Amino acid sequence: MNLPTLAQLKKELSSLDHKTLIGFLGDLAKLNKDNKTYLYFKLREKDEPGLFLQECIEELDAEFASGYYSNNYHTAKKSAQKIRRTLNKLLSINKDKAVHVELLISFCKSMEEYGYLDFRHPVIDNLYAQQVRKLEKALQSLHEDIQYDYEDTLDELRSHMRAY
Repeated sequence: MNLPTLAQLKKELSSLDHKTLIGFLGDLAKLNKDNKTYLYFKLREKDEPGLFLQECIEELDAEFASGYYSNNYHTAKKSAQKIRRTLNKLLSINKDKAVHVELLISFCKSMEEYGYLDFRHPVIDNLYAQQVRKLEKALQSLHEDIQYDYEDTLDELRSHMRAY
């Protein structure tokens, strides 16, 4: 199947009438939950700027609270990986680096708070270190003043990383 480029699709969409576009957006939202979530937050973004971040942090907190991590490192590892997959989906919905930074900080702090780092398991530690590196990269794309504001938080998160 030879799919058209994004520019070609935009050109064709610009020639369609309003009702047809609404129908296409409705059909697109029906395809999967991610499309519906993206569309919902894009529509609400103008009225409530912090809604996406707030909803995402609540979702991550709920997943951490319901995650099964007891005394078994294997279940803790699986739970942490599941929550990370959720985090990655949320990060793909929004392209704002400031939101990425806040979500990554929330994830890393929750990993420590809920005791995932106490297992000293290489997979969990590497997962945590990967998110800290992702946070560092996201911070580099922000303004210097904002980077400075997050410097202490980043240092605190780095202090929990273990080297193997």
